[in-house]
Amino acid sequence: MFTIGGQERVVGLQLPVQARSSYFVAEWEHSAGPTEMARVAVAADEAGFTYVGVCDHVALPEAVAGSMGYHWVDPIATLGWLAAQTRQVRLLTHVYVLPYRHPRLAAKQFATLDDLSGGRVICGVGAGHVEAEFDLLDVDFAGRGAAMDRGVTELADALANEVVDGFGALPRPVQSPRPPIWLAGSSAPAIRRAARLGDGWLPQGPATSQAVELLSAELERHGRSAEPFAVGTITPFLYVGEPSWDLPDDTLSGSPQELGERLGASLPVGVNQIQVRFRARSADELCDQVSAFGDGALAALATR
Repeated sequence: MFTIGGQERVVGLQLPVQARSSYFVAEWEHSAGPTEMARVAVAADEAGFTYVGVCDHVALPEAVAGSMGYHWVDPIATLGWLAAQTRQVRLLTHVYVLPYRHPRLAAKQFATLDDLSGGRVICGVGAGHVEAEFDLLDVDFAGRGAAMDRGVTELADALANEVVDGFGALPRPVQSPRPPIWLAGSSAPAIRRAARLGDGWLPQGPATSQAVELLSAELERHGRSAEPFAVGTITPFLYVGEPSWDLPDDTLSGSPQELGERLGASLPVGVNQIQVRFRARSADELCDQVSAFGDGALAALATR
């Protein structure tokens, strides 16, 4: 199973194009497609990023189309396609809405993807948040927390064991005993669930010191403080180098070394998994940003 070492930090990237919410989509992505998405994944692979991530929605109501849009690729199909075009970068679902699927179906998908990719899967799972989407799929929205509790346990069991309750499934994951399961959500119940059931935590934005302290306390309460555990954060938008255009005010810019040092110094104690995001006006510029960050910032962030 992929884990993060004691003083190690890892860095990943959620891919462009695969989701087109107005909350984060860049203008160039609206006219881009699979080719551009794959180019960024390959750039991240070659630059030494630990993972690339893909989101999950099945179908969204018209009421949220203005903010969330309709374009959200299937994460398993997309990561399977990207696995064939990359060599070592890990494949994260960020995140797969587990209550939408039976845990055995989820286990089949993740096990197959891990097998096909040579053991590169990270199962990022979450409870979901769009009530109308739950209604469309005939899934109980109010019960999604309980469904997560059951589902994560059953998913882990089915990924770790060929036969569960008299039913067997092949192929098996390459990772032993199974791929890691990182649980998403920044609410207190989600953090407690991650500490109790997961191998890592995926916040919905920048991790706060209070959230990480709660997570640490819960890990200790469950006797898990000494176990490897991925503690995540999402950075502000970044721009590597001197921009030739006006960046939004919320963007951090500088040399790779400067950005790496600034990000490292700003992290809450205990964070060891960093998801970065870049400002760019095209796929070419984003690939250049990814490559430039890999040339200097990754090394600056590698250890705590």
